[in-house]
Amino acid sequence: MTDDTQHPDVDGFDLDGDTLREECGVFGVFGHDDAAALTALGMHALQHRGQEAAGVVSYDGGRFHAERRIGLVGDSFSKASTIERLAGRTAVGHVRYSTTGGTILRNVQPMFAELATGGLAIAHNGNITNGLALRRDLIADGAICQSTSDTEVILHLVAHSRKPRIVERYIDALRALEGAYSLIALTNKKMIGARDPHGIRPLVLGELNGAYILASETCALDIIGARFVREIENGEVVVITEDGIESLRPFPRMPERLCIFEYVYFSRPDSVLAGRSVYDVRRQMGMQLAEETPVAADVVIPVPDSGVPAAIGYAQASGIPFELGIIRNHYVGRTFIEPTQQIRALGVKLKHNANRAVVTGKRIVLVDDSVVRGTTSVKIVQMMRDAGAREVHLRVASPPITHPDFYGIDTPDKRSLLAATHSLDEMRDFIGADSLAFVSIDGLYRSVGFDARDSSCPQFTDHCFTGDYPTTLTDQLDQAGKGGQQLSLLAEVG
Repeated sequence: MTDDTQHPDVDGFDLDGDTLREECGVFGVFGHDDAAALTALGMHALQHRGQEAAGVVSYDGGRFHAERRIGLVGDSFSKASTIERLAGRTAVGHVRYSTTGGTILRNVQPMFAELATGGLAIAHNGNITNGLALRRDLIADGAICQSTSDTEVILHLVAHSRKPRIVERYIDALRALEGAYSLIALTNKKMIGARDPHGIRPLVLGELNGAYILASETCALDIIGARFVREIENGEVVVITEDGIESLRPFPRMPERLCIFEYVYFSRPDSVLAGRSVYDVRRQMGMQLAEETPVAADVVIPVPDSGVPAAIGYAQASGIPFELGIIRNHYVGRTFIEPTQQIRALGVKLKHNANRAVVTGKRIVLVDDSVVRGTTSVKIVQMMRDAGAREVHLRVASPPITHPDFYGIDTPDKRSLLAATHSLDEMRDFIGADSLAFVSIDGLYRSVGFDARDSSCPQFTDHCFTGDYPTTLTDQLDQAGKGGQQLSLLAEVG
């Protein structure tokens, strides 16, 4: 992003950098003859949570098997030969995005190690906010790290524990962690699920013909026909064996603080989170947005695909017709070849195109889920004007993002967040819209079914909007004390 006083050269800007990315999704099966195939299907349903790498580790009663690949699940785990190599009735899978450390095979999960207690594979959704500090202490104590992932730190902590049983060692390791984690671990006899004491990232339990399933979202249960049993609670550790499920509570109980961005953007619309339909919550966000920020217009247009439910809600509440004024090309991905500046200059048009029939001559309300750097919004607004829109009003179904995330969302440095450096009027001028408005924090909470002004209201993790971080940020505080910038725990460490 350019400096705050200049308009960015959006024609040459990497638009993929103007999005929020969940770093990963996890899925595990215990006790099914088709464990690896079911895991691949579950990972496919979670592909939205990570599109750069995928991996599966299985156990067949005698040995562990691992397949890790760069790329989409369907590109690597659709062949029968790959699934056949993942023998066994238990398996754990992972899909991930990389951050500034880059996508390299040694960072692809699940992570696996042979320990004194036997083999252990771990798949992790979240971010350990003291991961760098722990890593440095482990290396100083003689540990040899093979990756730059904070998940490997958990393996080392388990290995260093002096507890006699693997579950005790595992919990011993969890006690050292700060930050967010939803974990699935696999041993030769057990599958272990865990959520951090705040429950920042989701994890659910399902059942299929006597087999148990752990997954990041309920949509992954749906794809394999599994029955939703319940959510793993914050601070809970579940141990699944041939004898059934044991629930452990090794941490002091505290209120759950689920990341509210799961509702805003990350979870799939067809998932159910904390008993609420994600689709319905997003539609309510749009309705709330219409009530708070009305505007005279002829048509409501979503920014696809994540803005669709909120745009439907906005149209329903405002009475303004809903139309698909932007058509998305689903076959252009992050790996699309851009060999020349002329092709790169097409920018967002590679992925989106205006539907002129519903745009020309109209006053339009564009509805999006969030604004990060704002560069994509610049492109979309200009696209609408080029298609003949008379007026373009941008409405955003989340509050302004003013703070970076440290719990598993790949957000830019605070200085690159548009709302952190610009007033609302400056943001409007930057984007080029006739008007710009965001849903309020109170409106966001009401959309989820709560009143933020009620002292009994559950407190979500809403730090991207408020700066209220629920845990200590050890690595970030250490780096700030050294005059550094925000670090990614998946970045290369010297």
